[in-house]
Amino acid sequence: MFKKYRSELISGVFITVFARIFAVYIPHSIGSIITITQEYTTDPNPKNIEDFQQEILHRIGIILGCVIISGILTFWMRQCFIVVSRKMEYDLKNQIYQHYQGMSQKYYKRQRIGDLMNRISEDVSKIRMMLGPAIMYSINTITLFVVILTYMINSSVKLTLYTIIPFPILSFLVYKLSTTTQIRSKQVQESLSDLTTVTQESFSAIQLIRNYVLEPQQIQQFNKTSENTKQHSLSLAKLQASFHPSIILLIGLSSLSVIYIGGNMYINKEIQTIGTLMSFIIYVNMLTWPVATVGWITSIVQQAKASQIRVNNFLSEGFIKETNNKKHSNNIFVKENQIEIKFQDIGLHYEDTQIQGLKDITFKAKTGDFIAIMGKTGSGKTSLLNLITKLYQPSQGNIFIQNKNYDVIDTKSIRRQIAYVPQDTFLFSESIIDNLKFGNPKADLKEIQKACEMAQVHQTIMKFKDGYNTILGERGITLSGGQRQRIAIARALLSKAPILLLDDCLSAVDTQTEQRILKHLNEISNSKLIFCVTHRVHTAKLANHIIVLEKGMIQNQGTHNELATNNEFYQNLILNENAIDKPHKKENKKSK
Repeated sequence: MFKKYRSELISGVFITVFARIFAVYIPHSIGSIITITQEYTTDPNPKNIEDFQQEILHRIGIILGCVIISGILTFWMRQCFIVVSRKMEYDLKNQIYQHYQGMSQKYYKRQRIGDLMNRISEDVSKIRMMLGPAIMYSINTITLFVVILTYMINSSVKLTLYTIIPFPILSFLVYKLSTTTQIRSKQVQESLSDLTTVTQESFSAIQLIRNYVLEPQQIQQFNKTSENTKQHSLSLAKLQASFHPSIILLIGLSSLSVIYIGGNMYINKEIQTIGTLMSFIIYVNMLTWPVATVGWITSIVQQAKASQIRVNNFLSEGFIKETNNKKHSNNIFVKENQIEIKFQDIGLHYEDTQIQGLKDITFKAKTGDFIAIMGKTGSGKTSLLNLITKLYQPSQGNIFIQNKNYDVIDTKSIRRQIAYVPQDTFLFSESIIDNLKFGNPKADLKEIQKACEMAQVHQTIMKFKDGYNTILGERGITLSGGQRQRIAIARALLSKAPILLLDDCLSAVDTQTEQRILKHLNEISNSKLIFCVTHRVHTAKLANHIIVLEKGMIQNQGTHNELATNNEFYQNLILNENAIDKPHKKENKKSK
C-alpha cells in the first residue's frame, strides 16, 4: 500500500518539513522583535523612531508570512497523509472482503459473524489511524525536534542541554507503557468481537428468543459481555490517560528550567538578550503538543499492531482451491449441447469435524436426467451437491464434466452452469424483484413472471400491496417458509442454468403446490440436469434415477419401481407416506 501511494506520501514528508521550518522561524522572529525593542529602550542614543517602527513592522510581516505559509502547508500535509490513509482503508477493506469471498466453507463453519464483521470494521479503523495520523504526527514531531534543537543549540548549548533533560525520562516512560498498551488493545478488540457476535445473534434469533421467553437470559448475557468490554476499554483508557499528565509534567519542568536557568544565565551575561530567553520559552511550548503526541502515537501504533496481527492471521488463511482456466472452460460449455457429470470413487472427509461425509460414490448423470437423492439425516445428501458446486474438494476420487476433470476447469465457469436452491433459503433485504434478478440481472418482467408461475408464487406476490416491488425484511423474514422457498426456486429457474440443484427445498410447501411445481420441473427436465434431494416418495417418482445414501455411501440406486421391490429404506418411505395419505383420503370422502 505504501508503494501504491508513494508519490503522495513522499510529497507529504517534504510538505511537513517545510511547514515546520516556517512554523519554527516564528519564535526566532519574536525573539528578534524583543531584542530590537530592548536595544532601542536601553540605548542612550536611540535610533530614529520611524526606523525602529519600520524594522518592527518588517519582523511582524515576516511572522504573518510564516504563519500563512505554515498554515497552507499544514493543510496540504493533512491532505496528503489523512486522505491517503482513507484510500488505504478502502483498499484494505476491499482486500479483506475479497478474501472473505474466496474462503472455504470449512473456514466459515469455525468463525463467528461478529468476529468477521469486527475485523473489517474496528480492526481496519485502528490500522488506518496508524497509516495516517500516526505517521503524519511522527514526521511532524521528528521535524520539529530537529529544527527546534538546531535553533536552540545555535543560541545556547548549555541552556539547550538543561531544557532536554526530561526527554530521556519521557522515552523510558513510553517504552514501559507500550507493551502493556498492546496487550490491553488486543483484549479490547477481542471483547468487541464477542459483543458484536452476541448482538448479531440476538437480532437474528429474536423470534426464537421471544417464543421461548428467553429475553431475560439474553439481556443478562448481553450485559455480561458488555460489562467485560467496558472493563477492558476502561483499563486501556486509564493506561492511555496516564500518558498526557506525565508528558505535561515533564514539559512543565522544562519550561521552569528554561525560566530559572535562562534567567540566571542572562543575569550572569551568559545570554546577551531577553529575546533569546523568550525564543527558548516559545520553543519549549511548541514542543509541548508534539511531545504529548508521542504517547498518543505509541498507543495508536500498539492498538494497530494488535489489529494488524488479527488481519494478517486472516489474510494468511488459504483460499479454497479454485482453478482458473477460463478459455478452456468456456470452450467446453459453448461447444457441447449436453452436459454430463461423472463421479468416480469419490470420498469426502471433513477435516474440522473428522467426519467421513462421503465414501466410494460412483454414478453418471447427463442433461435430461432427473436425479432424486434420498437418505436419512446425515447420510451425505447435501455434501454430494456441495461437491458439484465445488464448495468442497473431494478427499479421494475424481469428478468429471464433459469428460474433463473438475480440477482443470475454471470454478466460476462451472458455477455459472448451476442454479442452486439450498435447504436454508436466503433472501436479501431488498425488493422481491431484486431477489429474483439475483440469478439473472438482465431478466425482464415477462421472464420473471413466467418463472414465478412455474414456482407457484406469482399469485402470492400479486396479493401484496406493492407486488414485485415489495421490500422484504432481513433474510426474507416477512414471508412464510413456503413463500421463501418458492421465490428461491423461481430465482433458480430464472438463471436458466443447465444444471439445477434442489436441496430439500420443497419441505415447507404443501403437497398440492409441490405437485404443481414438480410438474413444471418435469416439463423442463429434457433441457436440464436436475438433482433433487427429497424425503418424499411422490417427488422421487418423477425422477428417472434415484440414489439412496446411507452413512455417506450409495446403499442402492435405480428407478422407483426397482427400489420399491428391493430396497428396505425406500419401501419403508412408501409405507409411511401411504399411512399419512389414508386419513386425508377418508376425510375428503366424508366432506364430499
